[in-house]
Amino acid sequence: MQKAVTALLAGAYLFVSLTVAALLWRGGAGWGAGVAGLIGALGFLFAVHDLVARRFETQSLRREIARLTDTQKLLADHLEATQDALEGLSQSVQEETSSKTEALSIEVRMLEDLVERMGESLEARLSDMRGPETLGAFSRAERQSAALFETVRDALAHNRVDLYLQPVVSLPQRRTVFYESFSRLRDESGRVMMPAEYLSVAEPEGLVSAIDNLLLFRCVQIVRRLAKSDRKVGIFCNISLASLADETFFPQFLEFLERNRDLGSALIFELGQAAYSTRGSVEARNMAKLADLGFRFSLDKISDLNFDFADLSRADVKFLKISAQVLLDQVLEVEGRLALKSMRDLHAADFAALTRRYGVEVIAEKVEEERQVIDILELDVGYGQGHLFGEPRAIRDQVLAETAPPPDFMQTALRRRAGRIR
Repeated sequence: MQKAVTALLAGAYLFVSLTVAALLWRGGAGWGAGVAGLIGALGFLFAVHDLVARRFETQSLRREIARLTDTQKLLADHLEATQDALEGLSQSVQEETSSKTEALSIEVRMLEDLVERMGESLEARLSDMRGPETLGAFSRAERQSAALFETVRDALAHNRVDLYLQPVVSLPQRRTVFYESFSRLRDESGRVMMPAEYLSVAEPEGLVSAIDNLLLFRCVQIVRRLAKSDRKVGIFCNISLASLADETFFPQFLEFLERNRDLGSALIFELGQAAYSTRGSVEARNMAKLADLGFRFSLDKISDLNFDFADLSRADVKFLKISAQVLLDQVLEVEGRLALKSMRDLHAADFAALTRRYGVEVIAEKVEEERQVIDILELDVGYGQGHLFGEPRAIRDQVLAETAPPPDFMQTALRRRAGRIR
């Protein structure tokens, strides 16, 4: 475009110059004057063109410099904002790292206290059994109990406490919406010890509470890991009355949960119906503290359906786990309709609807047969759990390692505690 304009202007200048030359020649000045006029006119016109072009070019250059200056100022503002954002991000990362480090420190301190208190009971009991003068006084069963006790202690000391998860599904879709956590111990050979095997010796010495407390930490960490992968599932984790009433353990555990309160919707603490019914003021108050942080509760091992639903609602109990067989055994026919033995005035299918009015969902657990699923659906139960939907499975070793205490931590703590006792 610019070349075309230049060509047209050159043509115009030539035409004007020729006109001037022709006028000079016709005026009698001769050919020499005409040629001189032509050359002079062309030179003058091109000189004027050059001056005008330079002026326009200067103005264009000034405008371009002004635009570049504005752009530079804008970039400087953006760079300053970016720098501020990076400084804020760096500070946020440092604060988050500091928070995580502090949370880990709290967790390790709690585990240390837990293991040391556990070690005191263990060592005191074992010291009574190890002496040759007393060993013969025990019966064979007592010696076997002592050996099993030593095996349990060794499993705890070497962190051979595994976490198993069993799915809880929605009905009738059978989509996994929750998991229930279980703990399993392994002996030195790697054999998995079922609870029925070690509870007889673990329970009298408070080891069940110790195992449950270790499981609580694992549950929090697994929920945290699931949240990072954006998996919207919850985990039921057992909590004992002993843990709720422990004046040393619970305040530290509460502090730990305060730093993880964003997981409140994903972690559900579970205790048995009998334990819930016999809880004292301390346990009830500590449950309320957990509820204030957003954590919910579930009751299992249910044998009696006569609940004070208003009391359950006040205590933030959101789930009732009832064995499928227990639930179905409650159904009977009354005057041509299905009712529950403990609530004969209520239609059996309305029981789940009644609990929902108080914000409580019924979960039919220990579901083993398809026929049970059909009967459960007729009772309008929304959730199921049992081997039919999936057996408890161990967490992968890699994940388990990430949620374990520091290497040799428990063993060191037990040895340190034992040294103090001696």
